[in-house]
Amino acid sequence: MTPAPNIGDKYRSSRPSIDLIFFDAGGGHRAAANALNSVLKQQGKDWDVRLVNLQELLDPLDVFRKITGIRLQDLYNRMLNKGWTLGSAQLLRGVQMVIRLNHGPAVRLLARHWEQTRPDMLVSLVPNLNRVMYDAFSKARPNAPYVSILTDFADYPPHFWIERDQRQYFICGTDRAVAQAGELGHPRERIFRASGMIMRPTFHEPVELDRAAERKRLGLDPDRPAAIVMFGGQGSRVMLDIAARLGRSGLPLQLIMICGRNEALASRLRAMRLAVPMHVEGFTQEIPYFMSLADFFIGKPGPGSISEAIAMRLPVIVERNSWTLPQERYNAEWVLENRVGFVVGNFREVVDAVRPLLEPDTLAAYRANAAAIRNRAVFEIPDILERLLTITSC
Repeated sequence: MTPAPNIGDKYRSSRPSIDLIFFDAGGGHRAAANALNSVLKQQGKDWDVRLVNLQELLDPLDVFRKITGIRLQDLYNRMLNKGWTLGSAQLLRGVQMVIRLNHGPAVRLLARHWEQTRPDMLVSLVPNLNRVMYDAFSKARPNAPYVSILTDFADYPPHFWIERDQRQYFICGTDRAVAQAGELGHPRERIFRASGMIMRPTFHEPVELDRAAERKRLGLDPDRPAAIVMFGGQGSRVMLDIAARLGRSGLPLQLIMICGRNEALASRLRAMRLAVPMHVEGFTQEIPYFMSLADFFIGKPGPGSISEAIAMRLPVIVERNSWTLPQERYNAEWVLENRVGFVVGNFREVVDAVRPLLEPDTLAAYRANAAAIRNRAVFEIPDILERLLTITSC
């Protein structure tokens, strides 16, 4: 009589298996997982890498969907799209309380999954749920390494990225995050410093083009300084105000507006009649191309957008105020500490922030500061993971 197959057999491989855990609350976590996965393939790591959407694993317990009919990650994205971020720090603590109340059922659910799939390493690219995942993974795979890769410049304690009393590893992209992990009691040998945030490999590749010709093709002046304005995959209505203010400022500049999937925003921008040249683009995967045509960046202080701009040697102008997501507030400090841009309290101040970057010497100095930051994190992290696999398998 043939024995019944074990449900975990289909997940087993002779190669080490690694689960990269992401979710779609904001676009950065999935983007980081995809970028890391692509580099793992490029480097020829002989691993079975699985990209795992944590939301899908936890869907049976999503109390937010039970109450509102909308999944937690979708609620978060709707909040971002609508600009409902005032009071987000208090909302975050409420979300964390709900996570704690559902800790036990979530651990049991995830532990059953990892008992079946049996990954040799778990790599978390999501905040807030690392206590739940660690407890579940430790129960299912007690000798396998658990790694958190911070996709923010710094933690926002407590219980955001770094938890106390977890025998795990951290990969941090800033000195501040390294210090925070140490302050919470984690030994230095379990904390790894990468040179920045994970970015798509395309941001590390040179863009070969005739800048003047490409600007002309887009209806832009080949010689006038250009700002690229971006607010994530859904854009932001504040881009209308930025365009209007800069359009009537009398400053000698031009604008490249990236609206993402927000076609209504793109249509309204195209309908504006400004005294400066402006190119409006919808959703595009060619951000390195458009950044190569710009001289500086204006946008929200997200870790991904700042890192991408700096990789393209663009000084940044970002905003920090009560509407800024709490985990992104340190990013503005990082910009000032590294002298790679300016921080405004409100984009009503955008004209004053742009003005110094139109001075050739100032622009050159800030571009040099940006060029001095050599972020190779996406290429460094695979070797760190390989080292951890080797250590823990001994």
